[in-house]
Amino acid sequence: MHARIASLYRHPVKGFTPERLAGAELTVGQCFPCDRLYAVEDGPSGFDPDAPTHISKMKFAVLAKIPQVAKARTAYDEATGVLTARTEGQADFAGDLRGDDGRRGFEAWLAGLLGDAVKGPLRVVEGPGDYRFMDSRSGYVSIVNLASVRDLADKLGRPVDPLRFRANLYVEGWPAWVENDWTGRTMAVGEARAEVLKPIVRCAATHVDPVTAERDIELVKALFDNYGHMFCGIYLKVEQNGAVAEGDEVAVV
Repeated sequence: MHARIASLYRHPVKGFTPERLAGAELTVGQCFPCDRLYAVEDGPSGFDPDAPTHISKMKFAVLAKIPQVAKARTAYDEATGVLTARTEGQADFAGDLRGDDGRRGFEAWLAGLLGDAVKGPLRVVEGPGDYRFMDSRSGYVSIVNLASVRDLADKLGRPVDPLRFRANLYVEGWPAWVENDWTGRTMAVGEARAEVLKPIVRCAATHVDPVTAERDIELVKALFDNYGHMFCGIYLKVEQNGAVAEGDEVAVV
C-alpha cells in the first residue's frame, strides 16, 4: 500500500514549535534527527543526564499541561545551538541552548510568558547522546496519516489541524485508519526501512490549537466516541539508514 510524504517536521524543544523540513536522514535505532533534543522541566523532574531514563511528559512544560506553551514561536539553529523565541507583548529571545547563559535566558523568557501556569522552577535539559524526550519509550519516528485526520474532522464537522498531533512525517495516500493494523510490519520510507512498532495513543496535547493556544477540541474523547480507540498515527523503529524527503514514497512491504 503506497503513499507519499506530504511534509516532515522536527520539534527540537519538546512541546514547542514544529519546524518543517525538506528532508532528513534516518538512522538505524535512532529517533528523528534533532527531535525532542531539549525539554523544559516544570519543577524538578528527576531526569539524570548520566543515567537517562524515560520520564513522563507531565514533568515538563508541554501542551498537555500548559496550553500557553503554544504562544511561543520558537526556531532552532542546529549548527549554532541558538534558539530564537517570540510571542506577542514580550521582547524576542535568542540564546545558545548548549550553554548555561542561553538556557538561563530561555528559562527567564519562558517564565515571563507562562507566569502562574508553571509550578517551576523552569530548567532546560538536554538529552545526552542518542537520548530524546519522547512521549513513548519506543517512540523513535512518528507518522500521521492525513486521511485519518480528515476523517476525524468530518466526524466533528470542523477542521482539525494535523500539527496538533506533532508527528515527524505526514503521509498522503492511505485510506483512513488503515495504519492501526500494521504493528510488526516493515515499511519503506524513502530510502530507509523501518518496523511499525505500534499505534500512537493520544493525550490532551491534541486538544490545544497550535495557532491560538486554546483548548478547543477534546480530541481524545472524540477519537474514542467515534472509533472506540484513542489512536492517531504510528511509531516506527528505523532498521535501515536512508534519506527521506517531501514527495518520497512510503509503502508497507
